[in-house]
Amino acid sequence: MATNAFQKMYRQLSKKMMGTVVRPQILGDRELVTSALSDEDQRNTPICYVIQDNAMSNKVLIDNETESNQLPSAFTPLVLQDHYQEDDCFLVLEPSKNNSSDYYPDKIIRMVEYLLKHPEEDVLLIPTTILWGRAPEHEDRWYKALLADAWTKPTGLKQALNISLYNRENYIEFHRPVSLQSLVQTAVVVAPHHAAAHYVVKEFEQLFKDYKEAILGPDLSDRRNVIHQLMVSENVKAAVLQESIGNQIKVSEAENRARSYLEEIVSDFSYSTLRFAQLALSKLWTQLYDGIEVHHFETVRELAKDYQIVYTPCHRSHIDYLLMSYLIYDRGLMVPHIAAGINLNMPVVGQILRGGGAYFIRRSFKGNALYTAVFKEYMHSLLSRNTPLEYFIEGGRSRTGLLLQPKKGMLAMTIQSHLRGNSKPIAFIPTYFGYEKLLEGSSYIKELGGEKKQAESLFGLLKSIQKIEKVFGTVHVSLGEPVFLEHILKRNQAPEKLSIQEEVPESVKQTVDDVAQNILENINKAVVINPVSLISLVLLNAPTYALSEREVLLRLQQLRNLLQFHRYDARMSITALSNSQIIQYVMDLKQIEWMEHDHERWVKVSDTQIGLLKYFSNNILHTFILPALVAHILKVRFEKHDGCITRAQINTEVKLVYPDLQRHYFLKWNDQDLLNEINEILNFLVSEKVIQIKEAEFHVSSEDQKIRFLASLAHLYDVNVLEKDTLSSSTMIN
Repeated sequence: MATNAFQKMYRQLSKKMMGTVVRPQILGDRELVTSALSDEDQRNTPICYVIQDNAMSNKVLIDNETESNQLPSAFTPLVLQDHYQEDDCFLVLEPSKNNSSDYYPDKIIRMVEYLLKHPEEDVLLIPTTILWGRAPEHEDRWYKALLADAWTKPTGLKQALNISLYNRENYIEFHRPVSLQSLVQTAVVVAPHHAAAHYVVKEFEQLFKDYKEAILGPDLSDRRNVIHQLMVSENVKAAVLQESIGNQIKVSEAENRARSYLEEIVSDFSYSTLRFAQLALSKLWTQLYDGIEVHHFETVRELAKDYQIVYTPCHRSHIDYLLMSYLIYDRGLMVPHIAAGINLNMPVVGQILRGGGAYFIRRSFKGNALYTAVFKEYMHSLLSRNTPLEYFIEGGRSRTGLLLQPKKGMLAMTIQSHLRGNSKPIAFIPTYFGYEKLLEGSSYIKELGGEKKQAESLFGLLKSIQKIEKVFGTVHVSLGEPVFLEHILKRNQAPEKLSIQEEVPESVKQTVDDVAQNILENINKAVVINPVSLISLVLLNAPTYALSEREVLLRLQQLRNLLQFHRYDARMSITALSNSQIIQYVMDLKQIEWMEHDHERWVKVSDTQIGLLKYFSNNILHTFILPALVAHILKVRFEKHDGCITRAQINTEVKLVYPDLQRHYFLKWNDQDLLNEINEILNFLVSEKVIQIKEAEFHVSSEDQKIRFLASLAHLYDVNVLEKDTLSSSTMIN
């Protein structure tokens, strides 16, 4: 009794100290837990919090957070019927020194045996993860970055350091409750020859591995071991032998070539590099941008445990991959390994990028079978360890602001590697980047003017850093609807397995094409209509790129009305600024300016910004291109014919042009959807009194200025096609 009283007093004192000192961040969606606990069938079911080790500090922290988050207390006794009781509501997976079993905690054995005898009863188990030093926005000291959580279990001294160093820099996540009775009954069926306790422990060990892997990434060995394992793999050894025979060189020389390729490719992932980069980037974003807005990130959090995540963003700036890794890490998930162009493997910078998960890839594998083999084997090793990946589906950065046609090499290797086996189901995460200014903006304009692309260098990077005092507005990162590989493989009736020696069947090739198309369409669905892109469409379609303030306000409102009435996609985001605020906002970015004309205040594009604003208008042009085409057809009919046209005639003319538009702008509508969209656009134009319906024919009304403005956007199609074709031959990785 005295021992129990002492433990209770010690626990209460610890609770008060931890409650005063430690302030964790809650990860995930707490509603998943509370809604499960409030379910009618489970409302009165006892619960236990499942943790991996028996550290009292973690228990106290969990109990404090259960109180503050209106969850059942963790230190109350667990009571079941038939006089079954435990001292608290913790279930520790790790056996203690006092356990009668060397493998399973005594409490689990007791609970499982009780539930086997009483199948009408149950206990809800809530897996709970705690990570110390995993609040990177607060890590402002080098020793904190080095000592923060990784895969290894902390010692007693390390745990004491955790509390003192990371008292406000830790994460706690309550995961979805699991029925212990359900696990026990499943164990009886699927593992009848093993103790049910064994099955329960193994299930939770795998759950915690998945949870931790989603946050910290896979437990990677060091780079030297990775290269060694790849060198002794059957596929690399076969490629080395083929290289030796084909080029009539010694096997040792072919091996040296393979090793040199791997040294060039393989990342050198480092947790400390990651955390140091987080500190540096936090300061960079503060100086460079007014803010970073992230949309739909919870999509990834829900998928990360069960899926192999492959981020496939559009590519508009070198900032893209830095920003993506920063945001993923900042939100408690593991940063992806990123395919980076070999041109970025510069002195110093290349090693830092490797430490952050970058692996380097040549622009072309053509004619180099050995390089192809070792790169594919490295990709397969990453997928086999469920490492999150990232690569740019367009291959290189867009110089026009439009999405480029996909480069499918990395995608094909990912899908073929998945079909070799040993990886989770794959979810591709299309991601839209919306900038309001670009660090590389001036170089893009020069390249569009015919100048040769400048090679990346350390000097060029340092020169770019001089711009950090300038204001680059707000960056929007919008995660699109995931593309699930399994769905498309099944639809195309692709094989479930494919060895590396087999010829790739047409069904797999079709899957690669379909996935690429879906990714690009879903990037465009996640578009963010920011102030700069919106006003760019208005001013760049005006003579001399200038309009009266009154006319700018009217056209902005027309575009916004169209976006509200004819919303491109549910994931699309639209600026919340008023039309007047949009003008002032873009003026503060020094992209437009005031001028006096005819005793009236006008808005004009700043002379140095014309090319860049074309870039930003192209970012959102796909949301307006179909309405613009319909308006163009109506305008031409009004000018050249009798001013009237039937719905069937409009549908026919749009359908003639649509396949080409869809290819260039990655529009999402199929043939049937297209007719519905045309109908919606016509309804909008009628509601705006731009056109009228008379005897089943459409007539342009007196509001023809509105339709002329909307139709003027259609001419951007021809300009963009020309610019894309001009750049297509010179587009390079990154």
